[in-house]
Amino acid sequence: MPQSQKILIVEDEPLIAMMLEDFLDALDRGVAGTADSVATALEVIEAGGVDAAIMDVNLRGGETSWPIADALTARGIPFVLATGGAGDMIAEAYRNRPVLSKPFTMDSVEKALDSLFAAS
Repeated sequence: MPQSQKILIVEDEPLIAMMLEDFLDALDRGVAGTADSVATALEVIEAGGVDAAIMDVNLRGGETSWPIADALTARGIPFVLATGGAGDMIAEAYRNRPVLSKPFTMDSVEKALDSLFAAS
């Protein structure tokens, strides 16, 4: 896979974010940034250089990632929704997006990202 693919990680659990960074490195993909809140993710998106995102649905403090999904969609940037289980409600507008279930494996991350770039 080309190193030019820069992936935004939106994850509020530091260990999971670090694991995803390691997976992306092993898969020869770059990290466009790591965000643990809506505000931080929107700053990274605004700065540019994001080719795709892996985005946790629910963040700390009761935040949901839908404003991030809206910003990515407006820019035509594909994303995968990461979810910890049945308690995560996916907004109707994004139910057609690929879902990556926790716990992640490197294989599941690779397949999810490959599906994003194959669709574009």
